[in-house]
Order: sequence, then structure tokens, then C-alpha cells
Amino acid sequence: MSFFTILETLLLGPLKLLFEFIFHLANRFVNHPGLSIIFLSLIMNILVLPLYRRADAMQEEARDMDAKLHDGIAHIKKVFSGDEKMMMLQTYYRQNHYKPTSALNGSVSLLLEIPFFMAAYQFLAHLEVLNGVSLGPIADLGAPDAMLTIGGVAINVLPVLMTLINVISSAIYLKGFPLKTKIQLYGMALFFLVFLYQSPAGLVFYWTLNNVFSLVKTIFYKIKNPRKVLSVLTAVLGAAVLVFAMFIYNTNSLKRRGVLLGIGLMLWLPTLLPIIKKRIHFSIANGEPNKRQFFVGSLFLSLLMGVLIPSTYIAASPQEYVDVQYFHHPLWFVLSATCMAAGTFLVWLRVFYWLAGKEAKVLFDKLVWIACGVTIVNYMFFGTDLGVLSNTLQYEDYLIFTRKEQLINLVVLGVLCLAMYLVITKWQNITVPILLTAVMAFGVMSGMNLVKINQSVKRIRTEQQAEQMSIELSKEGKNVVVLMLDRAVGGYIPYFFNEKPELKEQFAGFTYYSNTISFGAHTNFAVPALLGGYEYTPVELNNRKDESLVSKHNEALKVMPVLFSENGYDVTVSDPPYANYEWIPDLSIYDDYPEIKAYNMKGSFGSSKEKEKNIQLNHRNFFCFSLMKSMPLCMQTTIYSKGTYNKVDVESTTQVMYGTTVAEGQDVGFMDSYQVLNNLPNVTNVTKSVNNTFLFMCNDLTHEPMLLQEPEYEPSDKVDNTQYEAEHSERFNVDGRNLVVVDRLQAIHYQTNMCALMQLGEWFDYLREQEVYDNTRIIIVSDHGVGLYQFAEMLEGWEEDTYKDVETYYPLLLVKDFGSTEYTESNEFMTNADVPTLATQGIIDNPTNPFTGKAIENHEKTAHDQYVIMSDEWHVEENDGNTFLPSRWASVKINLWNKQNWKFYEKAVILDKHSF
Repeated sequence: MSFFTILETLLLGPLKLLFEFIFHLANRFVNHPGLSIIFLSLIMNILVLPLYRRADAMQEEARDMDAKLHDGIAHIKKVFSGDEKMMMLQTYYRQNHYKPTSALNGSVSLLLEIPFFMAAYQFLAHLEVLNGVSLGPIADLGAPDAMLTIGGVAINVLPVLMTLINVISSAIYLKGFPLKTKIQLYGMALFFLVFLYQSPAGLVFYWTLNNVFSLVKTIFYKIKNPRKVLSVLTAVLGAAVLVFAMFIYNTNSLKRRGVLLGIGLMLWLPTLLPIIKKRIHFSIANGEPNKRQFFVGSLFLSLLMGVLIPSTYIAASPQEYVDVQYFHHPLWFVLSATCMAAGTFLVWLRVFYWLAGKEAKVLFDKLVWIACGVTIVNYMFFGTDLGVLSNTLQYEDYLIFTRKEQLINLVVLGVLCLAMYLVITKWQNITVPILLTAVMAFGVMSGMNLVKINQSVKRIRTEQQAEQMSIELSKEGKNVVVLMLDRAVGGYIPYFFNEKPELKEQFAGFTYYSNTISFGAHTNFAVPALLGGYEYTPVELNNRKDESLVSKHNEALKVMPVLFSENGYDVTVSDPPYANYEWIPDLSIYDDYPEIKAYNMKGSFGSSKEKEKNIQLNHRNFFCFSLMKSMPLCMQTTIYSKGTYNKVDVESTTQVMYGTTVAEGQDVGFMDSYQVLNNLPNVTNVTKSVNNTFLFMCNDLTHEPMLLQEPEYEPSDKVDNTQYEAEHSERFNVDGRNLVVVDRLQAIHYQTNMCALMQLGEWFDYLREQEVYDNTRIIIVSDHGVGLYQFAEMLEGWEEDTYKDVETYYPLLLVKDFGSTEYTESNEFMTNADVPTLATQGIIDNPTNPFTGKAIENHEKTAHDQYVIMSDEWHVEENDGNTFLPSRWASVKINLWNKQNWKFYEKAVILDKHSF
């Protein structure tokens, strides 16, 4: 970020965000971008009206002072010269309590108008949602209006109309003003005409409405009792909104109806407040303004939302926010959020405070103090367990709070607000020390987060981004391919092949193992056994207490590559999961084996344009995320807005779903992995070499679910599966076993898993064309499944407990051996720790672990029950000792589908071989 970008974010960022939020909220109600511009103009002008009223008053005071001092200044300039003139002027100014800088007061209105105009211009000038939208005589709000054609030349009418209204308003306002002021305002009107003449009609329409509002405001200033007339008009408008909300607006959303009712009641405030004030002699704004408290409170809010919250979430997994193919340091996201927060609370809130009267300043002091308490309590104690958060700041599931949760939250906040009001009323002298203590604590915690982020990012080997992967397969030798699809669900396969018989043909030669378990619900628990065999199950890893988990994990990642390399195979490894316990795999674990080619392929095929778009979206959204986490629960879903954070134009780097069948946009995480599978034929190099080859590749496609267009199961900017789902609902019943696909998570996981297999099927067709399919052994496996309550057989008789939805421990396992031609299914009890045995079987004599010397075999599987760790402590920076942290466990034998074969151990323990 350059200095000018930082300055723009600081000054214009909060305003653009406010514009976008109001426009998006209005568009949700009226569902028309043109009408939303009207609401945007109306609401923005009402919000800034107090600012302009105070600015106009200051401007009038400046004019009066200029008139008062005019004769004296003229006399001094005529009589005196040089230093004597300067001394006399300074004395004269001091005697009249005037400072030369006070001359700026006359330009406050102009200084306010400039940033608001720039923010409106940046927001509306390139707003894609306006393209092609008509409003009355305006054919396209996204282009110049061209409403009049003379002699074949298109004339833009709106800029001319805007200027005429501006001139009329200025003529009324400037009556009796000096020529200098008139020239200034008329010059501004001419500037806007020239500058906006070729601008999109939506922007000019907005500024025209602003000029209309300014004209009405000017007329009000010229009539008697403008406040009384304004109160009557707002009361009438408020009554109309209330009637519309209660009797006309057709919606089932109580929240939307409540918002309209709230707006209607707020419009009555100018009428009701004076009446209440006369009858009840009570004011919450008693006392003197406390500028220090206001500043420290604003600093508190800036640090909390700009630094602490963003840095805390990034620090939980810093490398998740880094793309080695398009490097951008995540600390820049913290800086953006800091600028947005500082601009909101230290700049613009301070502008309101500066222009406010004494009573309003006291009210500001108290509101900021209470806001500090409300935001920190919401952040720390409410909405803390919302599921998996992606690197685009979207939760995997919908953001939903029950009415009970919202009610409890509001009651707690109500009590807190009352307590904080009493504190600031009775013991105001302690508020600043309390806030300063919190600010210092935020600084220390944020500093620790920033150091942690920087240290984690420094460990990334950025030189890997230049490497391009090549998969070597031999026509003459034997090829062994192990493909790990992270979090692929084993139970989907029968339903996939039922829906698409052609997919079953592409997988000819494979055996589907429908009775397979994993040893944990997360990668750090399940991958070691998958790659290293039964020596690396969680129980066995815990048994080696003198070695760190990361060293044992790295050892497991190397078992098969080193073993095959030592037996003469050309070895390639791609994206080894959690290598060196890094989110972005640290390929240095293979440095001692130069013959092993290692790559990080994820993200290699994404366009730089899309990556940059995702980065800019995060620059915007981190402050929005912090704002959401600090708000009451009843407001969080509105700010979150299905993961868009009220962004009007849905970016292609995120996906917004409407129900289970309709969506807009594409998720960047999905696309990074999808493009790898889609490009497998392009990176596969088939040779006539007699050398044998081994490939291990991990792909996260099934871990980054997204709604896809059916029946192709391909990503699309606009997805609508309504008709297809209605016509093919029966496909989820195979041999009497029903697959439940009714909610969002169930739908996107099913579709994403289907997409992964279809992409692999196309690659297999390519291998057939290249005549290397028959001499290639292929193992498709996942580290674990995901618990989505889709199989009744896996839940019946068990209590409602996510730990006991054993679909979580049901990984995918498909195996094709050399020369196999028929698709088969097997109910043999398997685990994903069988993979090393399956990979080496029949081609490496007496395979042994190159690090422990023990035989690679699967006799352990039937020697005793298999123990599954049920921990959710998947953060490898936390669960990184010598043994896994204490957790619950389960054991299973023979058949995972039989609930009698499962046992659950509720006590959290560290389980090793000595425990049973």
C-alpha cells in the first residue's frame, strides 16, 4: 500500500463503506438500483445535515467576523507597513479574539463536500449493478443519459438539469453575499457540469438529488420557523413509512419489517423530542464535554476493530491468507483495517464531534464510552463459535442466531449499557484510566499477533512460486499414483455413479471400498497414517513421546516417496499436507532427497486478475468483519450479509448462495484447487522411458465446497439448479439407502465431491488415450470425511452429537490396480492407513519403513479395535507438542455401518498403546 492509498483509505474508505451499506440495504427492500439511489441520497443528506448546518453556521460567523474587522484591517494596512503592520494586525486580531486560521471556517462546507463527492464518485461511477438498468426516461443508469438528440448529437440532460438546480439554489442562498463568494459557488456549479457531463447517469442522478435536497434546505432557511416545518414534514413521511411497514409491505421477514418501523419512528423524533424535553426535565447530556475521554474512547474502538480483531483471526492461521503464486503479506490487511477504523472513529467521528454543540458533545462522550463496553463484550463473549472461516472471511455455514441467543445478548447489553451510564455519570474520573488500560492491553496483544503473523509468513519459501509441476508417467514402466482429496466423503460414490453412469465407465478398473474409516476428523490427525501406514495412527504417534508431532508428521510424509525412490522409481510429490506443520507446505522436508521432485501446485493456474481482486476484497472486508464481530447478534447477520459484507457487486472471488439451488460468484479457494485438477492433462508428461514412477498429490477441492451448475457440475458466475433439482430428486436413493441433501452444506459438499471425480474421470480418459492407464496403479483416498447428518444408518440410536456422526470418519477409498478393467465394490473393512500397503503390494519386495525399519503391512488392522481421535484441535500451531492434546476417543471394528461396532469414550485423555 502506497502513502496515497493509505490516505485514501483513511479519509474516503469509511465514507465509501457507508455509501455501499446504505445502497445495499435499500436495494434489499426496493430491489431496484435506481430507486435505491433515491434512498441513498435521502439518507446520506439526512445523516450529514447536522454537519452542514453547523458548517453553515460557522461560515456565517466567519462572514460576520470579516465584516466586523474589515474597516479596522483596512485602516491598519493603509497607515502601517512592514513589521509594524504585522504587529498591529496581530494585536487587532487578539483584541477581537480572532485567529487567522479562523478564515478556514468559511470554507468548512466546501471542505466537507469534497470527500463526500469523491466517495460518491468512486462508488457510483463504476457500479456494475447499474449497467443496463432503466429509471423513467433514463435508459441506462450505468452510462451517460443521452436523453436528447439534436442533429445526430446526443445531449446529456441530467448534468444540465443538475447544474440548473445548483444555480437556482446558489442564487437563493447567495442573496446579499459578497461577489467573491458568488463567484466561488457558481464556479463550483460549472466545474461539476464539466466534470460529470460524461459520467454514468446513476452518479449524475445521485448528485442531482443532492442538489434538490440542497435547494429545499436553502428554501427552508429562508422561511419562518424552518425547524417546525421540517418536523411536520418528517412526521408525515414517518407516518407514511409506518403505514407502509404495517399494512402494505409484503414480507415474511420480521427483521425487514422491524427496520422499516424503526425508520418510521426515527422520522418522528424531530417532532417528539421537543415535546418530551418540555414535559420531562431530564437530559442524558448533562455536564461538560470531555475531549480526552472522547479521544481515548475513539482510540479504543480503532484499535479493537482495526488491529486486534483482524490480527487475532489472521494470527490463528497466517499462511491461509497467503498465495505463494501471488504473494501479498497479510499484515497489509491489518493496515487496511486500521486505516478504515481510524478513519471512522478518529477522523469522521471526530469531525462530527468538532462540529457538535456542547450538549451534543457530552452525549458523544457517553455514547463512545458505552460503545467501548458493548463492542468488547460482543467480541469476547457472543458469536464465538460460528464454524470454519475461509480466507475470504466467509463462514462455511450460514450465520444464524436463534431468537433466544439474540434475546440473551440484548438483555446482557442492556444491563451493561445501564451500568456504564451510571459509571460515567457518578465516577467520570475513572473512565479515562480504564480506557487507557484497555488500549495498552490491546496494543500488547495486537503486537504479539503481528509478530506471530510476520514470523509465520517469513517461513514461507516464496521461491516455490516460480516452479511449474510436471507429472512424469511411463508407457513402458509401472506408475503408482496416490491422489489425496482432502475431506472427500466416501459414502457419495454409489450416488455419483447412479446419477452419471458414464462416470462409472471412466472409473472402470477401480474398486470402491464402502467400509473405510479414518483415524481422525482433521488432517493433522489422519494424514500421517494415510501416508505412513499403521505406525502413524494417533495412538502410535502418542506412543513415541520423546519426539515432536511435527517431526513424526514429516516422517510420515516421506515414507512412501523415499521408499519408492530407494527402489528406483522417479518420484514426484505435490502439496504434501501440513509439511513441517505449515499451512503452505514446506517442501524443505525433502531437501535431503534431491531425486524427489516436490511442488506446491495449488493456485498455479489462477489468473493474477482474480487473485488481485480477492486481495482487494480482503482489504475492504477485514474492517467489516471486525465491525460485525463487535455488534449485537441481531445486527451481525445484516452486516455479514451472506458473506458479502454488503458489497453491492458480488465479486467472482466469493460466492453468495440464495437457498440451496441459486448462487452468484465463485469462491477463490475452490477455483485454485479446481484449476489444478482441470489442468492435469496439461501437466502430464507421458514418456516411453522404462523407468517406474511414483506420484503423490494432495488436492483441496473437496475441502473448499461451492455450489456448481448442474448437471455439468462446473463453476459458474450465475448458478441456478432449481429445475434440475426438481426433476432429479430421486437420484439420492440407491438400493433403499437415502442420502439426505436438503441444506446448503449437504448440497455443496455433494456437488464439489462430484466435480472432483468428474475432473479425475477426464484425466483417466486422457491416460487411456496416452496408453498409460493400464500400467498405472491409482489410489484415490481422503484423509477424513465430514459430518453432515446425511446417512441415517450412521446416526440411528446415537445421541445428537456432532462427534458421533461417524460420516466424519468415513473417507473415500478407490483403488485401481495394474490391468484392472472392471468396476467393483467391496465391503471389506479398510482404513486409509492401508494406502502404503496397497501402493507397494506386489511391486516392492518386503517393503519396510525407511525410517523405522519396520515392515509395511496391514496386519494391525485386524489385531484389535481401531482407535479414532475425536479432537477438534486441528490448529497445528497449538496442537504441536510431542503428543496430541487430551481429547475424546472412539473405537470401531469390522463394519463402520453397524452402530454396535462403535464405542465412545467421553473422557478427554492422551491415548497411547499403554492405555489399553
